[in-house]
Amino acid sequence: KVDYDVCSNYGNWLYSAGIGNDPRDNRKFNMIKQGLDYDGNGDYVRLWVPELQGIKGADIHTPWALSSAALSQAGVTLGETYPQPVVTAPEWSRHIHQRPGGSPHPRGRRGPAQAPAQHKDRGIDFYFSRKKDA
Repeated sequence: KVDYDVCSNYGNWLYSAGIGNDPRDNRKFNMIKQGLDYDGNGDYVRLWVPELQGIKGADIHTPWALSSAALSQAGVTLGETYPQPVVTAPEWSRHIHQRPGGSPHPRGRRGPAQAPAQHKDRGIDFYFSRKKDA
């Protein structure tokens, strides 16, 4: 079953893109947190992204953070069978090594693979505003 409500979906897509109406300053949509909250075991991602089917549990939400051995075991090669992340938001870091429900991953850090370096504390407003004081 596919849920489709035109008004709700358009509003959510606009909000996720950062152009929706939100009275809170510097609000960002956190894909990792949403994935852990609403698809904790990764079943939805696994259904629609067959390239990641070999990744078990919530690890499917952050394949770039897995060790080379874990990726190899799952049949995933970043940059070949599944793309490298284009952007990683600094806000994601506190959720990357968590399991559904907010508990940390039992093995802690899962390997040398780290997300690409990003400018810290610079939301999208920094890049599109005229003032560059930050």
